[in-house]
Amino acid sequence: MNDRGKSNEVYIPSEGIVERAFLKNYEEVYRQSIEDVEGFWDKAAREVEWFNPWTKVLEWNYPRAKWFVKGKCNIVHNALDRHVKTWRKNKVAVYWEGEPGERRVITYGELYKRVNKLANALKKLGVRKGDFITIYLPILPEQIIAMLACAKIGAIHNVVYYGYSARVLRERIMETSSKVLITSNGAYFGGKLTVVANVISQLSQCPPLEYVIIKKRVDIPIITEQYQPVRGAEPKYLYWDELVNGAPDVAECEIMDSSEPLFIIYTSGTAGKPKGIVHSHGGYMVGSYLTTKLVFDIKDEDVYWCTASPGWITGHTYVVYGPLISGATILIYEGDLNYPNPTRWAKLIDDYGVSIFYTIPTYIRTFMLQDELLRRHSLQSLRLLGTVGEPIDPSAWKWFHKVVGKGRCPVIDTWWQT
Repeated sequence: MNDRGKSNEVYIPSEGIVERAFLKNYEEVYRQSIEDVEGFWDKAAREVEWFNPWTKVLEWNYPRAKWFVKGKCNIVHNALDRHVKTWRKNKVAVYWEGEPGERRVITYGELYKRVNKLANALKKLGVRKGDFITIYLPILPEQIIAMLACAKIGAIHNVVYYGYSARVLRERIMETSSKVLITSNGAYFGGKLTVVANVISQLSQCPPLEYVIIKKRVDIPIITEQYQPVRGAEPKYLYWDELVNGAPDVAECEIMDSSEPLFIIYTSGTAGKPKGIVHSHGGYMVGSYLTTKLVFDIKDEDVYWCTASPGWITGHTYVVYGPLISGATILIYEGDLNYPNPTRWAKLIDDYGVSIFYTIPTYIRTFMLQDELLRRHSLQSLRLLGTVGEPIDPSAWKWFHKVVGKGRCPVIDTWWQT
C-alpha cells in the first residue's frame, strides 16, 4: 500500500470462476465494443425481444444519439411478459422482507398479474402514454409493481427517494406535471415508523396532480383518518388495494418506439441542482440487460440482492430492470440493514440463500465492526460480491473479500454515472 492509501495488489479470479462466467475475457469484450460499436450493440440487442426490429443501431448527431432507430419494444415485455410464457412463470421473482419481519414471496406469474391489475386501474383513471406518474414509496414490492405498470402502458415514471422532504417531492411533481402520485402511508426504518401525513398535506399545492394512490403499509387510526378519500376535491385520494380490486389481470404492453421515454430520474445533486435525466425504452433496456449479465453474471439459480433503493438510478437498473430482464430472483428489504441487530444483513443472506450481494462501502465499513457476531452466520451461499456508490478503500475491500466472501468470492467494484 502506498502513502496515498492505495493498494498495488491485484486480485485474479480462479480459473473455475472465469470458466463459468458470462464474461470470460474483459479485454476482448472491451476491444469489440470500441472497434465495432454498432456490431457490438446489435448483437446485445438480439438477446432481448422486440416487436419490430431496428433499421439502424445508432444514429449519432452530437450531442444527440438515437439507439435502435425505428425499433419497437417495451421493456416490461422483456422483464415480465416473455417470462410467464416459460417455466419462469412459477419461479420466484421477488423475495421481500419488512423491517418488522413480515415476508412476501412473489413469482413471475404473480408479479405479472399484479402489474397488469395496476396498469389497467391506471388506464381507467385516464392515464395515457406519455403521462408522468410520480412514485414515492419505501422499498416494497409495490414500488417495483408501480414502475412496471407505468412502463407497460407507456406512462413515464418519476421515482422519488422516500427519504426526501415534502418540498422536494412537490418540486418533482410540478417539474414533471405528474397527474398521479403513488405513495404509502408509512414505512419502517431503524425501528421507527415514518409517516407521510405532512407530505400529503402539501399536495393541494400541486395543480397538475389529479390522483394520490396510497398503499397501506401500516394501520394506525390517526393515519387512516388522515387519508380518508376526499369527494369532489383535487387531488382525489384512492387506496391501492381498493383501486386494483376487480381490475383485469391481463394487459398488453404499449408498443413503444425505442427512443420514447421510459422514466425520468434526477441526479444526486453532487454537481449542482439535481437535473432530470430521461431514459428511453430501447437503449436503456439493452444497456441494463447487458451490464447486469456481464458484471453480475446472474444465472437462473442465483438469488440476487442489491441493497440500493429504487429511488436511485442504481436501484432502477440493478434492483429492478436489469435483474428482471435477466429472469433473476431478487431480494428486497425495507429497513435498516443493521436493525434490530448489526448482523441483520447477514441473517438475510443466510435465510434467503443470497448468492450475489451488491452494496455500498459505507455499509461495509459498519459491517467491519461486527467480526465476532458474524461467526454466527455461514454466508456460504455467496459466490459474488459487488460495491457501488463511492470508492472502496483497500482495507474495506480486503475485509469484504476475506470475511464476507470467505476469500473465494470475486468483488466487483462498479463505477457508473450519478
